[in-house]
Amino acid sequence: MSGNQRRAVVVGAGIGGLTAAVALHRRGWQVTVCERAPELTAVGAGIVLAPNALRAFDIIGFDVTRAAGSASPAALGLRRPDGRWLQRADTGAMTARYGTPPLAVHRAALTEALAAELPEGAIRYGAAVDDAEATGDRPVVRTASGEFTADLVVAADGIHSPLRRRYFPAHPGLRYSGETAWRAVLPADGPAPAAAAETWGRGERFGVVPLADGRVYVYATAVAPEGYRPADLHAELLRRYGTWHGPIPALLDRLDPAAVLQHDLHDLAAPLPRYHHGRIAWLGDAAHAMTPNLGQGGCQAIEDAVVLAHVLDGTEVTGIPAALTAYSAARCARTNALRVRSRRAGRIAAVTHPLAVATRDFAVRATPARTTRRAMDDLFGGMNGVPVAHVGSTGAAR
Repeated sequence: MSGNQRRAVVVGAGIGGLTAAVALHRRGWQVTVCERAPELTAVGAGIVLAPNALRAFDIIGFDVTRAAGSASPAALGLRRPDGRWLQRADTGAMTARYGTPPLAVHRAALTEALAAELPEGAIRYGAAVDDAEATGDRPVVRTASGEFTADLVVAADGIHSPLRRRYFPAHPGLRYSGETAWRAVLPADGPAPAAAAETWGRGERFGVVPLADGRVYVYATAVAPEGYRPADLHAELLRRYGTWHGPIPALLDRLDPAAVLQHDLHDLAAPLPRYHHGRIAWLGDAAHAMTPNLGQGGCQAIEDAVVLAHVLDGTEVTGIPAALTAYSAARCARTNALRVRSRRAGRIAAVTHPLAVATRDFAVRATPARTTRRAMDDLFGGMNGVPVAHVGSTGAAR
């Protein structure tokens, strides 16, 4: 190993952190990932990778369908609780417009595949980061099991990021969206839905996403007080969604309440002024936590990671602070706009008044599909910070 090899410590082994680690490793960095969990986990159950995230993976030569086993097309249509379609998904049109449809994968498969791209021992499990000192030429990351000195620290430490609080103490932090969410993956022991869809009711939503291996990713949201936790989860879900169109009742019958994850939905109350401090760079939820209404939280973390590796590519150690300034410039405006857009979309989807629901549903039905697709162009079609020329004909990075 060269004594001049650049060294990075990535704080957090989520999808964004692991993508950053893989991207940097493939550009010659020595990477250490510090993860507080004792082993690789897959909180979140499933994830839908939009075309922009798949393009980002292509740039670093990571093939999702090869590495993660199997992936299923997951363009979402919209329905009412009685089953009537508000808007049907057109997988073919999305493929023609963006090169690929969204793909659904299990988070465990994706994180395991990303971890497998790193050298043995690169991920240090059970290494919760107590602090990262950014002063001086080489940051120091402190954990209970020891210190790591590096040229770069990537703060991918999640929505409650301790490093964000440490370096942006005046930031107001998180705000509650007004909704709570439940998520689970059902085993492949029953009929699989024909297509992915999200159903909108009055202050309630239910999503169904078939996975390629026969399992089904389901999620639900409801307007509820922050911290609300039902005493009987299964009864709660049946009360809210049990009379909705098929196959939702049958899927609820297959649900194991112990396997359901519940999280209140938050986003950042205000944008961060920048995504770097000295030689520390923030990405994903740590930088721009957003609600899941656009399905872009994980996708933007993947974009962050690929852009970060790109601006650092070929940079001498002394040039890292300037490269991180370029990273902030490339990412802040896009991710902040999506954070605001996602919150606004959630407000529309979560309306409860019958007149507001009827108006919303009419507007969705009346909007031509081509108009909806054009509205997604800036979301799915672009990724600031990496020139298109860096994607070759095979999708691998040049």
